[in-house]
Amino acid sequence: MPGSVPDSVIARALAEDVGSGDVTTDAIVPPNLRGSADVVVREAGVICGLDQAFAVLLELDPTARIELLAQDGDRIEHPPQVVARLHASLRALLTGERTALNLLQRMSGIATTTRRYADLVAGTGVQLLDTRKTAPGLRALDKHAVACGGGTNHRAGLHDAVLIKDNHVAVAGGVPAAVERVRLGHPGRPVEVEVDTLDQLQQALAAGADVILLDNMPPAQLRRAVATTAGRARLEASGGITTDTIREVAETGVDAISVGALTHSVRALDIALEVPPSAS
Repeated sequence: MPGSVPDSVIARALAEDVGSGDVTTDAIVPPNLRGSADVVVREAGVICGLDQAFAVLLELDPTARIELLAQDGDRIEHPPQVVARLHASLRALLTGERTALNLLQRMSGIATTTRRYADLVAGTGVQLLDTRKTAPGLRALDKHAVACGGGTNHRAGLHDAVLIKDNHVAVAGGVPAAVERVRLGHPGRPVEVEVDTLDQLQQALAAGADVILLDNMPPAQLRRAVATTAGRARLEASGGITTDTIREVAETGVDAISVGALTHSVRALDIALEVPPSAS
């Protein structure tokens, strides 16, 4: 399912953190002691990744249970707020705490950032897209978090959509040649082409590109691109777009805006796991 955690991701994450064993927890916590812990969001944002965090706990204690007090995509507006309560072996809770929180905090940070961008383009009809600028090995989770925040997932990888970028154009010898080669190799598949000048835009239109990515164009140039295209292709703006500029870009008339910052440099949301003192 979207946003599910591959077993290999959990195994690698726990292996690098736990190694041969949690020496602190194993020395302090009796092996059969069970208890609970609250997942507490300590700043305003959008929660995402509760199921993924719980999957880490299940790896350590298959009998663990979770009480969900919020759902992925919910806005947390009045922190601190308990969003889930975990019941499990206390050894599992303490040993898995950091790995579970790393996933939960990152995913919630992405969802929060995405919601901020989505709110800024509300009412324009522009589609907010993510990119492939994700953490290696965590793309499915990063993209799930974008969807939680109100964004739209673009291509999952190189395998599921055509995007002819500047280096492809350079190797092929131009936009027309690159489009022609893709049409021959993958007939019937939609073709997207990245351009950074209005001349290249004209070439992409003449070649019959279905989608054209307008790379690093200022708003005035984007407006000219929209007028030139006149609905003959879907237009996507990208490159250096921030919260300060996205509304102006959206109002140029492009169909979509892709933002690498949704995933490539996200700040983790402040979330904690709190075990009541009486549990020990």
